[in-house]
Amino acid sequence: MSDLGFTSAARSPEAHLFDSGLGLALLDVQSMQIREIDPALAQNLDLCISARDSERLRVMMTAFGIGGEPRRSDPPPISVPVRTFSLAIAQKCNLGCSYCYAEQGTFGGAASSMSLSTAQAAVDRLLDGVERGQRINLVFLGGEPLVNRDALRATVRYAAAKAGEAGIIAGFSLTTNATLLTADDAEFFEQYPFSLTISIDGIGKAHDRLRPFKSGRGSFDRVAERVGPLLSRINRKTRVSARVTVTPENLAVADTLMALTEMGFDDVQFSPMLSSPSGRGQMDGGTLDVMLNQMIECGRQFEASLANGELLPFSNMISTLRQIHRGGWDDYPCGAGGSYLGVSADGDLYACHRFVGDEERSMGNVSSGIDQAKQTAWLADRHVQHQPPCQTCWARRLCGGSCHYEAIHAGRQGCDYIRGWLHYCLGAYVRLLKQSPGRIREVLG
Repeated sequence: MSDLGFTSAARSPEAHLFDSGLGLALLDVQSMQIREIDPALAQNLDLCISARDSERLRVMMTAFGIGGEPRRSDPPPISVPVRTFSLAIAQKCNLGCSYCYAEQGTFGGAASSMSLSTAQAAVDRLLDGVERGQRINLVFLGGEPLVNRDALRATVRYAAAKAGEAGIIAGFSLTTNATLLTADDAEFFEQYPFSLTISIDGIGKAHDRLRPFKSGRGSFDRVAERVGPLLSRINRKTRVSARVTVTPENLAVADTLMALTEMGFDDVQFSPMLSSPSGRGQMDGGTLDVMLNQMIECGRQFEASLANGELLPFSNMISTLRQIHRGGWDDYPCGAGGSYLGVSADGDLYACHRFVGDEERSMGNVSSGIDQAKQTAWLADRHVQHQPPCQTCWARRLCGGSCHYEAIHAGRQGCDYIRGWLHYCLGAYVRLLKQSPGRIREVLG
């Protein structure tokens, strides 16, 4: 992708040039500061980058006062306190999504449900060592978690009571296909309250093609019927987000964003399918280019809405802008294998929910505890500075090395897409600070 002469390519690990449309700018990767520059300086810096002359580039940036005190990466930690468990409360599902990373919820094994005793042991393990006033999070995943509704609810009550007795804050979230959602569930989610993520891959037939029932019948009408009353509820506490998995069959991202916004979702997030067990639905370079252009169109709609005093709930945009604003400095793309672990239905621990059943990424068991040697080895291996393609990439501090699961299973085919998106967002960040300073600062926090 190019933007007025500057591309998103990984040309330098030191700096990245971009054009906001309101002026030229440079991201100093060492300090994660953005500096607007004049065209003559930009041209000279571009020559240094093109020649891969890092020493001259740094001398020139220093001479012109670009960048701040260099920030150094911390070495990989030996261990990290775990504060979030995702529970595969039901390793089974009522849908037959062809691209499902969990292979319709079973993770390649027999369909199973987590027992209440295993779930309670997971809660006890998560609370172990947590001090008063600190926070834990329980995430319920599957398969489809509501297949095992009784155990889910009992686990929430148990965790809330145990955490309350210890003065610990407990947060709860659930990812669901919404086809089994009931009014009683909505009342339960309000009581605690929950963050709820609905897996929805478009409107009508676009969703039905990707997320049918196992009978082959489409599920969109059922999803809309079940989630509609919750979205329209007055003064609800439950935050309801839409998560769209993008495949070559549902690339109309901009239209999907507006439709899901109209439905009343609090957030809408898009994620490309880069690795599926069957290979079906995976994105390639061409379809990722289409998705990138669609994402940028969504970003432009976000910018236009903000200028009119409205906030479009485009969470990809909001989270990236916040990351840029805080001077993103991420040695990992997420907490997987560190502060966050996945728990299988039988109580085994894994680096994250996507690795359930993968013995190479196992991390112990809720009964015996976390295997510190395995966690230490994971944190060392997955550190961004230890990822060969990341060491020469300007985006590494914002990306953190990209999703561990996808990098391990599908390689780095998503890197151009990620850089293209970050390149656009850097320009948008500069534009919004100039054109809508009051509103964007409210969003950035």
